[in-house]
Amino acid sequence: MAFWRRIWGREEESALAACTALDIGTEFAKALVFEIDDNGCGTVRGVGRKRQGLAHMQSGTVTDINAVVDNCTVALQEAEEMAGFRPTQVVIGIAGELVKGFTTTHTQERKRSDVPITDVELQKLIQGVQKEALRAAERAITWETGLPQVDVRLVHAAVTGAQIDGYSVTNPVGFQGRHVRISIFNAFAPLVHLGALQTVAEQLSLELIEIVAEPYAVARVLASDQVQQTGALFVDVGGGTTDVALVRHGGIEGTRMFALGGRAFTKSIADRMDLPFPRAEETKVDYARGLPVDKRGDVARIIADDVAIWSAGVELVLEELAEGDLLPGRVYLCGGGSRLPEISAILKDEKFWRRLPFSRPPEVVMMSPELVERIKDGTHLLVDQQDVTPMGLAYQAIELQTNEDPLDAALRRVLRVMKM
Repeated sequence: MAFWRRIWGREEESALAACTALDIGTEFAKALVFEIDDNGCGTVRGVGRKRQGLAHMQSGTVTDINAVVDNCTVALQEAEEMAGFRPTQVVIGIAGELVKGFTTTHTQERKRSDVPITDVELQKLIQGVQKEALRAAERAITWETGLPQVDVRLVHAAVTGAQIDGYSVTNPVGFQGRHVRISIFNAFAPLVHLGALQTVAEQLSLELIEIVAEPYAVARVLASDQVQQTGALFVDVGGGTTDVALVRHGGIEGTRMFALGGRAFTKSIADRMDLPFPRAEETKVDYARGLPVDKRGDVARIIADDVAIWSAGVELVLEELAEGDLLPGRVYLCGGGSRLPEISAILKDEKFWRRLPFSRPPEVVMMSPELVERIKDGTHLLVDQQDVTPMGLAYQAIELQTNEDPLDAALRRVLRVMKM
């Protein structure tokens, strides 16, 4: 029930001293056990992972709850034994094609510009934004599934900005003005997908404090001035999906996911080179790391063919996110699949970026755990791009402990009313 307390109304509770981040990916279940200090920073004390079976997950979604629970149990036990303690609360990431994240902006013209804005007026404005966002998510997911009706639920929500007559404010209440503008990021998912993760947490006997859209978590870990001012694209190439987040104008404008990731590359190698899947996976990983592999030229050609298809998916997603505006000139890559050299090469290729609204060739940056802010690795085991996503989930757990601003409090009150 803690998850719903976070969404619909926070109860008085002590600050977290320790927590677990659980990244339930298509290829691996990854667990981080970390402590949170009084300064709002985290230190990872334990790391665990367990490879998922081919039938346990599909394109980022759970297909066998019991098997996933067993895999998560192994990862958790490894992390907890390393840390020497077991947190009771967990943050879980959610991914998949039908997880929709976008920022909805609503502008309202006030009849009396000389009357100060009240709490009631602000909450009505936020309520209008949330109703509009839910309708948009239901339309998108219903259209993609081809079903007449899909039960869509809110994963999480966050206010990304507020303006009065063009001036940014952190709390509109008490201000005068004619035009009030509110922007809210929302992530929605089908109930069947969200419910599966809630069941996993329940069977693991962990208190679920939040489910977070993984591209949102990744995009939040860098709070540098450059990202805030000029924006950035975040591309997480996982085992079953590729997650993309757009940060522009100081906030996250949207997230999209499509079902093509590292597992598809492995399957192509297995099929075209007549290899068992585990051997094909080993070949792909060694190739990505620059290690010697048999028939390297053949492997390179197979991966290049798949990456060309992958880039077409990225292009479609970026066109949808751009909405006619220029895209930021920096792309951050993470996820295990991003180690393939063809991934970064094709994003830099003129044939790719010329078809999109970039003003110049994008700078492609490989993310590493050292770039994640407010999280230290006390284990020295978080070493590459695939560790960024679970660290992003840990970052979100820490953000939950920071003081909420008035806009977040107003959003929470609106969500509680809408739930009723």
